[in-house]
Amino acid sequence: MSLTAIVTGSARGIGRAIALRLARDGYSVCINDIPSSSTEINTLVNEINETTLPLPIPTRNPIKRPRAIGIAADVTSSTAVADMVTETVSRLGPLTLMVANAGVATVQPALFVSEKDIDKIFGVNFKGAFNCYSQAARQMIVQGDPDMSAGVNRYKIVGCASIAGFKGLPTLGIYSASKFAVRGLTQSLAGEMARHKITVNAYAPGIVGTEMWDEVDETMGQLEGRAKGESLKLYSKGIALGRTGVPDDVAGLVGGFLASKDSDYVTGQTILVDGGMLFT
Repeated sequence: MSLTAIVTGSARGIGRAIALRLARDGYSVCINDIPSSSTEINTLVNEINETTLPLPIPTRNPIKRPRAIGIAADVTSSTAVADMVTETVSRLGPLTLMVANAGVATVQPALFVSEKDIDKIFGVNFKGAFNCYSQAARQMIVQGDPDMSAGVNRYKIVGCASIAGFKGLPTLGIYSASKFAVRGLTQSLAGEMARHKITVNAYAPGIVGTEMWDEVDETMGQLEGRAKGESLKLYSKGIALGRTGVPDDVAGLVGGFLASKDSDYVTGQTILVDGGMLFT
């Protein structure tokens, strides 16, 4: 049994770093993002397949298979997520890890938030996580107990929360609420899935140098009267370790720990990776 992962929202940013870390650590990886990111998906798939050795399928007549495939799909659709899981298993092997990384943010004072804004943020951040969690869990249960002879003692589901899921942040109220919801879902599903040898955890990044945070910085600056880049600098002053995070910081937690056997006795947890912005 090989190690096979799906990483949603992995065409760029944190998801991309996680996918690369998993590939380096021996996982076959499905790179997922929305259809408009197809070019970036294909670029990352090619990068992984050109820099890592393909794994043979253990059959009487071994053949080569890719270390990465790309599937453009919208995680807000349960049908699309179910199809993505089915295709991944067909092409890469039994699913051992789901990383529900896809997310969106909006910066807006609470009294100006519309129903459309709520539907968009919760659709991706919470419903998308629920679809990934539930469809992955169904597949893992159907597969039966993990193949311990291959070093797989637990199946793993990992979701993306945020520091905003520990502390509600001004002008990020709906985003914060969606990430609190991810934490609750993670705890609840962890209790249900333990008997199936499935752990469910989440990671909570702080300020990370990605396109999402560039957009947050720009919008906060417009609302609060600061130049582009100044909001990021201002809020980064509260980081105990003295610098803004980079995607590899998060990939180290997710790929290096939560995706590894070292986390087999950890479930229902949301782990901060924020350089010391919050202490809980």
